[in-house]
Parts: sequence; C-alpha cells; structure tokens
Amino acid sequence: MDLGVFVPTGNNGWFMSTTAPHYPPTFALNRQVVQEAEAYGLEFALAMVKLRGFGGATRFWDENLESIALVAGLASVTSRIRLFASVAVLTIPPAIVARMVATIDDISGGRVGLNIVGGWQKAEYDQMGLWPGSEHFARRYEYCGEFVTVLRELLDQGQSDFKGHYFTMNDCRLAPRPSAPVPIVCAGQSPSGMRFAATHGDYNFCVALGTNTPTGHADAAERLRAAAADTGRAVGLYVLVMIIAADTDAEAFARWQHYRDGADLQALAWVAAQAGENANVAEGSVIGTLTQSEGAISLNIGRLIGSYANVARMLDEMGDVPGTSGLMLILEDYRTDMVAFGTRIQPLMATRSHVRVAP
Repeated sequence: MDLGVFVPTGNNGWFMSTTAPHYPPTFALNRQVVQEAEAYGLEFALAMVKLRGFGGATRFWDENLESIALVAGLASVTSRIRLFASVAVLTIPPAIVARMVATIDDISGGRVGLNIVGGWQKAEYDQMGLWPGSEHFARRYEYCGEFVTVLRELLDQGQSDFKGHYFTMNDCRLAPRPSAPVPIVCAGQSPSGMRFAATHGDYNFCVALGTNTPTGHADAAERLRAAAADTGRAVGLYVLVMIIAADTDAEAFARWQHYRDGADLQALAWVAAQAGENANVAEGSVIGTLTQSEGAISLNIGRLIGSYANVARMLDEMGDVPGTSGLMLILEDYRTDMVAFGTRIQPLMATRSHVRVAP
C-alpha cells in the first residue's frame, strides 16, 4: 500500500478553528514535510491548488502557495518521492501545463504527477474574470476531458491537433517530452466524476468517511472498480484521511473536541455559501459533503482519532479494503506530525513492514 502526504500549501493546515494550530504556508515548511516524508519512505506528496480562501477569524486558506511552482521547488530538494502538482483547469491552457510538467519532469528525474481540478468554488475564478457561468457545474467534466486529452497527446506524443468544443490545437508541439509517464490523478466521487477518472485518470482520490470508520470507503472503491471495468483501464484508488494521534485515545479525542469548540463559523458559512452555488450536486460528491456537521471544521475529511497504536491498526484496516491502492495523509500539525507519523505510527503498521527508513 502506498502512502502519501497532502502538503500544507495553504495556511493553518486543514482546521477552520480558532483553537487549532495556526501557521503560514512557506516553502521552508513544505520542504521540511516532504523531505521528512521521503526519509520515512512515503511514496508521494501532493500540493493542492487554492486561489481564494474562506476568510473568517482564522483567514482559512487565505494564504496559498502556487502548486506547480511549489512542486518544481520541491523537486529540486528531493530525490525519490513522487510529487503531484495540481492545476485549476480554468486558469492555464493545457499546452502550457504540459510544458510546465515536462520542465518539472526534468528537474525531478521523472517523478512528477498532475492532479486535475475542475473547480467548485465560483469566487476563486470570478475574482479573475475566469468563471464561465453556472453551466460549468454541469459541464466541467466535459471541459476536463478535453483538457486532459490535449495534455496527454502533448506529453505522450509531443504533438496535438485536437479539435473540441473548448480547445483547438493547430499542430501544437511539445519538446522535450517527459522522460517517464506522467500519472494523472482525479478526485471524482459522483457518477460523472467516477466515469471521468475511469476514462482519463491513473488514480482517483476518495474521501474517508466519519470518525474511525476505516472501511467506510469500500463503496467508493467498488464504484471505481465498476467504472474502470467499463473503460477497460487500471485506475488506482487513493483514500484521503486525517490523522489525530496521541499517546492515548482520550488525549487524541480531547484535542479533536477542542478544535470543534473553536469552530470558525464565518469561514464555515462561506464554504456553505460557495457549495450552495452548485445546483447540480450529485449524491456522493465531495461538494455535497463539505459542510456536514460533525467534521465541518475540516471539510468533512474522514479522520482516524486515537492512540498511535490504534491509528496504525485502523490505517492497516483501510489498506485492506479491496481496491485500495494507497492513502494520502492529512496531518494535525504539519510542523511536527510527519516525524510523529514516521516514528510512532508507521513502525506499527503491518502494511508498511517493507518500508526501509532512511538514516
């Protein structure tokens, strides 16, 4: 089972809470986290793209590093770990993204991947005059499909003459091409999102559910398997999960409750308003779960809470769900918790017994 880390591209990690750890996103912090992840044998790291935060008392995600530039920098200070940049497809033409990816491939020695972000938050794009209108919610996977088709043709063949509704290539060229295949990751949970991932992706992210429900993603794994069977492609499933671990279960749950007590209601209201812009929310989609009550302060990413030993056990259970290719970790405090994971949790995981930690 692969393990990856969702690096702290935005300020304050993943908690919309006045009582949670607060820190700015810096290259130094991201370098520290990714180099620690590499030393502990993790297979990948991913940097999100976020163009406008949620405000509130915590100014949640109001500060963000640019994903592709960040990954280029991280590629120069790592040697083994795969690095996924994220692209908001409404902001950069696919031919330019292809050139960026080919450049990072050269910097990294073939370790770059790309996460495709279709866009759900209108304000991110409207602030730049790039929002195509509410029809994008219903047609965004068509747009993403054309984007990835152009991207793949350029990366794989060095040339594209694609003619579509959104993009027109006229003998578009790319050289040099990447030295290795560039994996594409998606994050579709709705039926249309799963079809897109099965058609265009190498991996698809799904979100872990609830608190301490390590098999809760079994349905998503089965739906992805069925979608991939229809397209005849091999598509891996990566599960996004938050970890809150301590010496005891009681200590870990007390911290989670402390964060919930400090919920940033203004930021939460902003998320709810932005999610409400989409009248085409499908059952099971990520957007539809963003502000459900129990875990709203962390965008309802499922969480494993407990002692280091119990979290290790539950991570193993997650990996044992059929169809699970790997897990992507969200950490409680990125300044300290990569080391805590590498020294207190991973050594207890049966599914990671093969990992050799760098000295």
